[in-house]
Amino acid sequence: MCGIAGIFSGQSLPDVTGEHVANMLKVIRHRGPDGERMHLDMNKGVAMGHARLSINDLQNGHQPLVSTDKKMVLTVNGEFYDFKKCRSMAMAEGYRFTTHSDSEIAMFLYRKHGLDFMSRLRGEFAFTLFDENKDQFLLVRDRWGIRPLFYTIVKDTLYYASEVKALLAHPEVEARLCPQSALNQLMQTMVPGRTAFKDVHALHPGRMLVVTRTGGRLQINEQTYWDVDFPTHEEGHSKAEPRELIRQVREKLVESIVLRLEADVPVGCYLSGGIDSCSILGLATGAMQSAVKAFTISFDDDKFDESHIAREMAVSMQADQEVIHLKADDLYGDNFIHTVWHAERTFYNTLGVAKNLMSRRVHECGYKTVITGEGSDELFAGYPSFKRDMILHGLDDEPEEVRREYQAQMRQSNKLFTGSILSENPETHPAFEALCGFTPSWIQPWIATLRHARPLMHPDLKELKSYDPIAAIADQIRPNRVEHRHAVDKAQYTWSKTQLEGQILSWGGDRVDMANSMESRPAFLDHHLAEVAFTIPPHYRIRNNIEKWVLREAVRGVLPEVLYQREKFAFMAPPAHTDEHKARKLNDLIETYLTPDKVNDAGLFDCSKVAQFLTDYRADKDPVSLTRKDTLINHLLCLQIMHHLFVKGHGF
Repeated sequence: MCGIAGIFSGQSLPDVTGEHVANMLKVIRHRGPDGERMHLDMNKGVAMGHARLSINDLQNGHQPLVSTDKKMVLTVNGEFYDFKKCRSMAMAEGYRFTTHSDSEIAMFLYRKHGLDFMSRLRGEFAFTLFDENKDQFLLVRDRWGIRPLFYTIVKDTLYYASEVKALLAHPEVEARLCPQSALNQLMQTMVPGRTAFKDVHALHPGRMLVVTRTGGRLQINEQTYWDVDFPTHEEGHSKAEPRELIRQVREKLVESIVLRLEADVPVGCYLSGGIDSCSILGLATGAMQSAVKAFTISFDDDKFDESHIAREMAVSMQADQEVIHLKADDLYGDNFIHTVWHAERTFYNTLGVAKNLMSRRVHECGYKTVITGEGSDELFAGYPSFKRDMILHGLDDEPEEVRREYQAQMRQSNKLFTGSILSENPETHPAFEALCGFTPSWIQPWIATLRHARPLMHPDLKELKSYDPIAAIADQIRPNRVEHRHAVDKAQYTWSKTQLEGQILSWGGDRVDMANSMESRPAFLDHHLAEVAFTIPPHYRIRNNIEKWVLREAVRGVLPEVLYQREKFAFMAPPAHTDEHKARKLNDLIETYLTPDKVNDAGLFDCSKVAQFLTDYRADKDPVSLTRKDTLINHLLCLQIMHHLFVKGHGF
């Protein structure tokens, strides 16, 4: 795991480029504290930088990597799995490697297969490759967007980096918050491909940017090499018996975990009270045949704390468990601001802060790598919103009384999260109705939040006059991936293209883990496992109102009975309104960043409307309304803090 940053220009580069790239790397040194190197070729308009976190080939795996004929240069952030098999095959064909690094296989595969090489790469990665023979520069991001990669184009020059702050460190890139993105962040859901900053783009997951230089100009072609692909009604889901589906899932999950245990440093596990991380721990323990180091978050609110279940799992696996106890003083103040600095976008819940603190403890314990459970809910329909869509749109064969009973069970079991992850009333939007035939339940609470958010925006922002943030999201969803699919497949696809990449894998994943030089490896997001999961019929993903049924059966042997029987519980930090001390700590941030002068200075919000919103929030007693307003206040604070850190240039 590392950080990358650099430049590809249609013209030769100025002599100060080396200094500029060094500054870009400096601000993402947390991603790669084990060494920084650059490849500079001013005449060819190429500058590629790499900050290294050494995981494999600790002594010799420094980058940028240059091919033996000096015609290719590569920088990689992330991991390629099953690389030893690829290296052996290459050696048999006469290819010779210069390092023992997993990264080097990308050059071999590109040389052999051209742009088709991506189908042979397995892992989580973002990388750049310069091909001098073709005068071509590639930016590539992994299939799910586990690793970040951002770019902007200024005057026929491409600037790229693992984090936006590295782009902003270059004098040619201006730091400006985008009002449209600000509104999307207030309603929790970013438009795929956008960032919080004007003219700064996130490379879409599963895509590569092919940049070719012609006559001093850059020609840019974005290509999709992989996408989530559920079968159409005509193609049909798998006809295999449940026992066979369970076997396939178990086999591919074990394979994925074993591959992610490959490292030249110790590998630990994140452990919560959910079946995802517990199954990872159980299967990793079997593969390692020794105790695994497990890291668990504990909150000071019993309604949100799952550490007692995680402890039971750790004991059953004889794991060496490290529990990080978090209180209000930990989740707000400087830790909140520090998390905004690394996330570079807003977050609706202080879970991101909690995970930042957990990765800090992982680093203090001497670990650089952990395996995590992210992605399981996306593959096996684990979220309450997917279950709601199954009940509403996918159970036509069930009697009405059965569907009513399932809905009643959901309302009761998810009461704590109504207003954030589930809406209390049905919400619709014409763009999603046209796209999916219904409005997925996952976006409905944020449609409700938008009604509170839009009035807070400054009335003079011309970019918002006719802007529909929900339609903008729907416009980025590929219609041919939702047409003629089951309702649950549509819900899972649209979620995966938005919330998975923009939330779970960013401020809930890579950005807060790498803030502390720690690489997380989400085993469920191995694409070999995913491609099996896509074929599983929805009624085996959610069976008799039990989410992730096929996964539960696949890992039942390693789960405590209480966990096997347990319904999905959203992993969230306690919101501020649930505790007086948290409310005071939140208010300290409000008094610092949401004052009239600070709001006016940023220019994103209507000062009087924000003041009235805060007054209403403090007087509110309804728990559902407070849950929604808590999310909105977090987003407001994050945007104001981003203005302070990035636009005003105060940094952290």
